Amino acid sequence: MSLLSTTDKSSHLIEQASRFADQAIRASQQAANGAVDNATDSLQDLRRKTAPTLERASEQVSAMAHSGLDSVRETSHQLRVKAEHASDSTVNYIKEEPVKAVLIAAATGAVLMALVSLVARSLDRG
Repeated sequence: MSLLSTTDKSSHLIEQASRFADQAIRASQQAANGAVDNATDSLQDLRRKTAPTLERASEQVSAMAHSGLDSVRETSHQLRVKAEHASDSTVNYIKEEPVKAVLIAAATGAVLMALVSLVARSLDRG
């Protein structure tokens, strides 16, 4: 009987160890599930809290982009108007003072050629 009783005790201990292992596994699974649930809740809470801020920031960036585009358009328009005015003024001056206009153009060309010549010489020496 002692052999049977030792075998019974061993089987009983094995069953008990198996139950403890199952309980430990279930407890670990519950703890992991709880941690995942807590993390999910925290992320959802964070999303709820940050969504309005992100939306406002997105709207502000969009408004700034539109404002920048409007500013570029306006500046471009003003430059076009000024260029047209300068062109018209130049044409009128040439019509009114053709000799002066030719002399001014020749003098400007000569000055530019002198500058180009000086720059070219300094580059050759350097």
